Amino acid sequence: MKEINANMAGTVLNVLVNKGEGVSPGQLVVVLESMKMEIPIESTIEGTVTDIKVGIGDFVNEGDTLVILT
Repeated sequence: MKEINANMAGTVLNVLVNKGEGVSPGQLVVVLESMKMEIPIESTIEGTVTDIKVGIGDFVNEGDTLVILT
């Protein structure tokens, strides 16, 4: 199991992947909003999305798991 985590606290503006979708390094997976700035979260690993732990409007803290890959 591999995780993509938030690199800062913020509100989820958009989730750009779906369960079962393949993800490659550098691909945008989630967009956060923090202090009125959009923060794109990219995958650093390759895998298949098995679970999405956040939804639009959720608040996340730094280090929280956003997406799980296998």
